Amino acid sequence: MTRILGIETSCDETSAAVLSGGGDTVALESLVILSQDVHRIFGGVVPEIASRAHLAAIQPVVDRALSEAGAQVDAVAVTNAPGLVGALLVGVSYAKAFAFARGIPVIGVHHMEGHLFATALEHPDAVPPFTALLVSGGHTLLLDVEAWGSYRLLGRTRDDAAGEAFDKVAKLLGLPYPGGPHVERLAAESDAGALRFARPMVRRDQRVGDPDFYDVSFSGLKTAVLNATKAASSDAERGAIARAFQDALIDTLVEKTGRAVRQFGRARVVLGGGVACNRTLVAAMEERFAERGVRVFAPSARLATDNAAMIARAGLFHLERGERSPLDLNAFASQPIPGLVAA
Repeated sequence: MTRILGIETSCDETSAAVLSGGGDTVALESLVILSQDVHRIFGGVVPEIASRAHLAAIQPVVDRALSEAGAQVDAVAVTNAPGLVGALLVGVSYAKAFAFARGIPVIGVHHMEGHLFATALEHPDAVPPFTALLVSGGHTLLLDVEAWGSYRLLGRTRDDAAGEAFDKVAKLLGLPYPGGPHVERLAAESDAGALRFARPMVRRDQRVGDPDFYDVSFSGLKTAVLNATKAASSDAERGAIARAFQDALIDTLVEKTGRAVRQFGRARVVLGGGVACNRTLVAAMEERFAERGVRVFAPSARLATDNAAMIARAGLFHLERGERSPLDLNAFASQPIPGLVAA
């Protein structure tokens, strides 16, 4: 049995976790997540503030995770891409020093690959092969996962990520940051049909091989919301805008995911990333695939957010394949998921 420490500092959560096991049989021994609420004041993450907050928090967060696990670790996994470079460097530097001092290996992990593994920590059946939809504040990716470490990128956002769109629309509607939960709550209080926005990049004449068959784009939808808010004069109208926006975004994601399920014949859909805890999205996915017998798996809010448990799980996979990172491991703001195969 291998015990591994995971460290995550890609954005505004400082997180550490200890995970043990092998293969798909693992046990989460501890998970500590410290969120930086200071960014609510600014309506978004301020990179320099995030980096400084990670510096202050990394030691006590790791100490707490190790204390709760109560055992020595055999390796360290750390997010080294993608994310805010300054924030990533805090975690990467700490992880390398921790590993060097103890003579144990360090493994750099791609943040989005971590999200692919997150759901399986709670749902043992959320393992390949499956269709994956990763929706977060910085990314929207649709992948076919035929095996761990073998990922076929089908589609991605051409502009705003789904979570970013939620945050920007929330700001237009005068709602707090982060916007996703507030938009969902306001939308739930509003009736469907009062207002409708077009489903972006969804047309009946699209076919497999078309460049927009799987891709998504939310900038036009955001502009439609902006124009609607300028004309809105009541809370009811703001609620209708929130409902119409969320319906359009979710319908688009469900349709694109459905196309991938049909093409590759997958029996599982796995959601990941912060937007994956949107209950309306999960319910729409379940409704879409129920008649076809396709199971939908979504993580809890704790594992949907940026967390070190998923980084430890992805790190364990790479460790078991004999992979190690050198001590000159660096941080990168942008980097493709490792293991990509031709679409």
